[in-house]
Amino acid sequence: MQTGLKFSLADIPVPMVFAAHRIIRDCNAEFAALFGYGREELIDASFSRLYPAVADFVRTGNMWRHHLPGGAVYYDERIMAGAGGRRFWCRVNGRSQDRGDPFAGALYCFEPMSRPVTETTLKLTGRQRQILTLVAQGKTNADIAHELGLSRRTVEAHRLRLARSVGVANSAELVAWFSAQPTT
Repeated sequence: MQTGLKFSLADIPVPMVFAAHRIIRDCNAEFAALFGYGREELIDASFSRLYPAVADFVRTGNMWRHHLPGGAVYYDERIMAGAGGRRFWCRVNGRSQDRGDPFAGALYCFEPMSRPVTETTLKLTGRQRQILTLVAQGKTNADIAHELGLSRRTVEAHRLRLARSVGVANSAELVAWFSAQPTT
C-alpha cells in the first residue's frame, strides 16, 4: 500500500486548474491548450477572461457558490471562450477545498464537448443556455429551480420561452433538438 502520493497538475492528463477566489493560481498545459493560451498567460488571471460575457461569469459564480460549500462536488455544462473569442461547450467538474468558502481554493476539471456552438445557441441568453443544459440532463423544473435558486414558475417560464425561441412544442422536443445539434 502506498501512502503520501502527491501529484502536480502537470502530471494529470486532463485539463485541470486550481483557483482561489476565481483567480487561476495554477493549471496544467492541457487546460491552457484547451483555451488556446500558454500556461503562463493564464496564471494569476481571472476566470472571467474565459467566459463569453461577464454576465456568464457572474451567473456561474452564483450557482457554484450555492452548490460547492462543504466540499461538495458539482458539475455543469456551459459555453466558454478561448483565445481569439473562439466559443466551445465544456463540461466542468469542481470541488472546493474549504468547507466554509467555496472559492477560497477549488480544483476544476474541464472536459471539452463535441457539441458545436451554433448561431441558435449563441442567440439564447446565458440563463436559457443554462436551463437548456439542465433540461438535457433530465432535471425537472423543481430540480432546476433548486439548483439555480429560482422559483419553479420562473423556470417554467424560461423553458416555455426557450422552446418557442428554437421552434419546438415541448420539453421532449427541446431535448431532441439540443441532442441533434450537428457535431463538429
